[in-house]
Amino acid sequence: MSAHHLAHGDEPRFGRESAPALFNLVYCSRASAGVDKAAVDQIISTARRLNPQYGITGMLVFGSGVFFQWLEGPRDNVLALMAQLRADPRHHEVIMLNTGEEVRERLFPDWDMELVSSDHIREVLLDAQGSATDPKNAAALSRLLVDLDSGVLAELGA
Repeated sequence: MSAHHLAHGDEPRFGRESAPALFNLVYCSRASAGVDKAAVDQIISTARRLNPQYGITGMLVFGSGVFFQWLEGPRDNVLALMAQLRADPRHHEVIMLNTGEEVRERLFPDWDMELVSSDHIREVLLDAQGSATDPKNAAALSRLLVDLDSGVLAELGA
C-alpha cells in the first residue's frame, strides 16, 4: 500500500466525547489457483504491518477457496486499500457485500488484521446471498456456493 494513495490522520470526530465516523466495507472473492495457507499467512503479515499506519482494522476469513473480509477505518484509506485488493492477482470475482459509514466504535479495535477460522464459510455465503440486493452479486454468490458444494473451491485452498 503506497503512502501517496492513502490519507493519513485520525478519523473525523463529532464532538469531544463521540465515537469516530468509521467507514466499513465487506466483500468476498474467489481465491486464484495456488493460493494456500502460506499465501494467506503472507497477506495477514503484510496487513498487520501496514494497516495500523492507515487506521485500518478488520478480519479475514479464508476457506474452501473463498476470501471474506471486513475492513473498517477512514473512508479514503479503506477505499484506497480496496482498489489495491481488486488488483491483487491472488483472488478474482470480487463481490462487494456491504459498505457504510457511521459514527461508532470499531468492531475490531485491536485487530490490524485477524485471520478467522473458516469452518462456517458456507453459512457466511448463504447469509450474504440472502441479503444481497444487487442481482449480479446474488448470482456470483450462487456460483460460489455451487462451486463450494461441488468441491471445486476446496481444490484452491483449505
